[in-house]
Amino acid sequence: MIAIQNELGDYSQRWISFCQKNGIAYKIVDCYSSQIVDDLKDCDVLMWQTHQNNTKDILMSKQLLYALGNSGIRTFPDFNSVWHFDDKVGQKYLLEAIGAPLVKSQVFYDKAAAMAWIRETRFPKVFKLRGGAGSQNVRLVGSVREARALINKAFGNGISAYNAFGSLKERWRKYRMGKTNFEEVLSGVARLVHPPAYARVNGRDKGYVYFQDFIPDNLFDIRVTYVFNRCFATRRQVRPGDFRASGSGVTDYDKSRIPETALRIAFDVAQRLKLQTAAFDFVLNKGVPEIVELSYAFGYPERVFDQGYWDDQLQYHAGSFNPFGWMVEGLLANETLRKAGYHE
Repeated sequence: MIAIQNELGDYSQRWISFCQKNGIAYKIVDCYSSQIVDDLKDCDVLMWQTHQNNTKDILMSKQLLYALGNSGIRTFPDFNSVWHFDDKVGQKYLLEAIGAPLVKSQVFYDKAAAMAWIRETRFPKVFKLRGGAGSQNVRLVGSVREARALINKAFGNGISAYNAFGSLKERWRKYRMGKTNFEEVLSGVARLVHPPAYARVNGRDKGYVYFQDFIPDNLFDIRVTYVFNRCFATRRQVRPGDFRASGSGVTDYDKSRIPETALRIAFDVAQRLKLQTAAFDFVLNKGVPEIVELSYAFGYPERVFDQGYWDDQLQYHAGSFNPFGWMVEGLLANETLRKAGYHE
């Protein structure tokens, strides 16, 4: 039996549809219930798309998933796939530990050490908070003076994880592109006064600073998404007059422009780390793909699931596919193997 946390508009709708079409037994559960562990007694698998902007998920999702995984219940996402979700600092350590090609990154927990480093390094650098999707909390720092101001804030009152003016600007840009409606713009205006609940829960980031090298001459980034031993990929255009591609809303589906090296890296890293899913963001450093960050969850621009995918032998399969079905199949296959006595 598969248990599914059902939230309107997320992966769960696609999991439910796949189960219904394929005669797979499932039930809807409430992961926020105090009785959730008892409610899963008759289940082998729990599937739940946790969100970085959901206040309840911030408080308890990773803890519950880890606890269930240790009880023998297979979860999506599992702990290997989700512990570093929305945590760029955690991803730095993880990728460095296995020698993955990460864009050179620096983190400091001591103000004096950070100040000493900025006097010696070259600019520009990319400053990031550890959390945030769609290029939130990411800015280009062009000088020692700018970096010093950020360090003073980070080791002083802290930096808000929600940039209300930046969010409003982005909503207006997407409205002009026809990618969102005017109600979203009005919501952004309201958030100038009343920040979202998740921002209040997260509070202000303080006590650390995180910088990455700025890799110039990238008009696109490369998004390679791994799902249970398959990958699909696109390029995403940077915003006009900007350097950020994530969340830009402009997607290139031409598979001939995806470097094979990026696909190989994605398969290698995901399999070595035993990830169920991983969305890798790459940039090219003198033609060589390097990872900027990764996430277990991924958005899906229009038409992306009609463009074909690669298997782990790098064989390309043209046509439509269903990565949400792959998730269900992957968990059921693993559960069948576990019950047969196979150990990973």
